[in-house]
Amino acid sequence: MLGVIKKIVIVSISLLIILFVSPLFINIDTSSNPGEKNIIDFHAHVAGLGYGDSGCFINKEMRENIRFPLYLLAMGVNEKELEEQGDAIVVKKLSEAVTKSNQVSKTVILAMDGVIDAEGNLDKNLTQIYVPNEYVYEQTQKYSNLLYAASINPYRKDAIQRLEQAKVQGAVLIKWLPSIMYIDPADPVLIPFYQKMIELGIPLLTHTGMEKSFSSARDELADPQKLTLPLTMGVTVIAAHIATTGESHGEDNFERVLPMFKQYPNLYGDISSLTQINKLGFMRKVVSAPELQGRLIYGTDWPLQFFPLVSPWYHLGDISIKQAFTISFIRNQWDRDVALKRAMGIPEDAFVTGGKLFL
Repeated sequence: MLGVIKKIVIVSISLLIILFVSPLFINIDTSSNPGEKNIIDFHAHVAGLGYGDSGCFINKEMRENIRFPLYLLAMGVNEKELEEQGDAIVVKKLSEAVTKSNQVSKTVILAMDGVIDAEGNLDKNLTQIYVPNEYVYEQTQKYSNLLYAASINPYRKDAIQRLEQAKVQGAVLIKWLPSIMYIDPADPVLIPFYQKMIELGIPLLTHTGMEKSFSSARDELADPQKLTLPLTMGVTVIAAHIATTGESHGEDNFERVLPMFKQYPNLYGDISSLTQINKLGFMRKVVSAPELQGRLIYGTDWPLQFFPLVSPWYHLGDISIKQAFTISFIRNQWDRDVALKRAMGIPEDAFVTGGKLFL
């Protein structure tokens, strides 16, 4: 018995040496294939606590949630740093990281509107995270590698005016998170808003599938089939995460959204967050789905690409040990994300489609 235990210990130690020590002594290329830097990340978040007159806030429910300190860590800041340097330090650090990328040239920074009350005004109590359009617009003007995406809850009393302003300011898209902003995309009341989006030529990036990044969510509002109304009208829609979590009406959300790509040529899906541990196996489905060919948009969902949420070692069923080694030692977050998605079979056109269509 002792002999068996000894062998198990020896094998375990050997595996640890192979996985964590050998990269220090063998020649593994960790450059992430540096070449033409032409990839645009269409899905990155920032947040703040209102420091530096940013107008950002995180409500009490979210501040007391276990996710809050993890998100600060993922963004590379702490509360003291935000207080001393302002919320804008997050944007500055993000821009610096993108500058160091060998692959990604620009990142779209998403504003985040909140819940709107019956009078058409912001409900600060129900809004978990708020990142104003003006703040994101002003910050992205400071950096040549950051692009502005507005967020407008269409139930605002001045939603149309805000949409027109976003267009004037050069917003590349409108971002929704229906289950957090309490938006029903199928509500006929939103038809004038959709008509204005079509008139202005602004696409809609909207979360689809179950939402697990917040303290609470109304997941029924992120049923991908609720997007039938804007798609039928002609709005260009990007289904964030391609509905790769949860169910609606007893059916897997991913299975609900796939047939819609055949029916609506104006529907796209972004591949942000698909390497997270809670979505194991979905990248394989995405890569093999003929409905999604030519319809994928690159995004990271930054800052939600950190360990232990994301690691190449979770995907050994889809990538080799050598690839996992190589990717693990890529320092830049964006280069690491690109390398992992390439290794998992995401076609090259997905990395450039968004830039060709929306910029």
